[in-house]
Amino acid sequence: MKKNIIVGQSGGPTVAINASLAGVIRGAMQSSAIGEVYGALNGIEGLLARNIIDLRRSIKTAEDFDRLAATPAMALGSCRYKLPPPPHEKYDEILKIFEDYNIGYFFYIGGNDSMDTVKQLSKICAEKNLDIKCIGVPKTVDNDLPITDHTPGFGSAAKYIAGSIAEIALDSGVYDMFSVIVAEIMGRHAGWLAAASVLARDSVGAAPQLIYLPEVPFDEECFIEKIKEYSKEKKLLIIAVSEGLKNKDGEYISAAGASVDGFGHVALAGVGKYLEELIKDKVGCKVRSIEFSVLQRAAAHFSSGTDIAEAGRIGEEAVRAALSGQTGVMMTFERVSNNPYLVNYGTVAIEKCANLEKTIPPEWIINGCDVSKELVEYMRPLTVGRAPYFEKDGIPEYLFLDKTIVSR
Repeated sequence: MKKNIIVGQSGGPTVAINASLAGVIRGAMQSSAIGEVYGALNGIEGLLARNIIDLRRSIKTAEDFDRLAATPAMALGSCRYKLPPPPHEKYDEILKIFEDYNIGYFFYIGGNDSMDTVKQLSKICAEKNLDIKCIGVPKTVDNDLPITDHTPGFGSAAKYIAGSIAEIALDSGVYDMFSVIVAEIMGRHAGWLAAASVLARDSVGAAPQLIYLPEVPFDEECFIEKIKEYSKEKKLLIIAVSEGLKNKDGEYISAAGASVDGFGHVALAGVGKYLEELIKDKVGCKVRSIEFSVLQRAAAHFSSGTDIAEAGRIGEEAVRAALSGQTGVMMTFERVSNNPYLVNYGTVAIEKCANLEKTIPPEWIINGCDVSKELVEYMRPLTVGRAPYFEKDGIPEYLFLDKTIVSR
């Protein structure tokens, strides 16, 4: 009897996560060894609630795969649910669901915390000698998963950030007066997204002139002095900052409106506004803060062709890895070269990436307020190309899954 697969999504949305979902579905449908193709609504929470759908109902043509890949956010829905440490009754519930639906393959698309779910489930299946392959498919705009060269979702977010910074520079540079723009960009502990703003220099030359990342302690006095120096000779100063900026004591520069999620992560907001008020008070110039917020992770109309193509491919490779007998692993990109840009697809033991973060190497950060050419060369290939895009009457058109719940 053929075994079935089930796939879920978890964590924060990205432009590319549905491309990985499309890749998993495509890989499963291409295999004669796989029976049904199920999706768990809202990740592991939905699995526990038996909110399970038949993905074959929604994906019937080649164009359906492309439309799903071009749809941002998470078609299956998400959750931020942390499984308790085993042994726990939740694992018995999950294994009973796997038995009822004849599941032989479990795929979870997500970031650091989602890989912990894969780790726990693969471990419990191994302990009970169950032939259920558990595979993690990487996803995060923050690009902070270790081992893998980069993560699906980052390239498109980086492309949007760089393009937006360039457009802000053009828009704000038309006036004959000194002004400052502070762009607040996602990044709690890792500054990859804020660093991606440097790619705007390919279009507009100088902007952003200053880039501040959470990997380096933020010095307010030095920050203000740099702005005063720029004001003597420049008309416009654009500053890219990560939301997770900390001072030398490790305290967040601004935790205004902060809350804590189920994994204990602080949901930051407010550093851009805080710096705006600081500049007004200490420099007295025209200043505006702009928070990119969810726009940087949802801009499918400006997604990277490289990113979307790789996201789909790594989903397919995850199915191949499972069919070859691998379990308890996360899929990875292994970079071969920057120019020409080449990557291989591989796997890593899930223990090496679950609950761990990858930050920017210190040697890629210059004077605490800029980034190196090596970082630019690393990021540039990830933003190349435009992904297929669908619209109707000039408005984006997306694919929505049939979310009819199926019984075992």
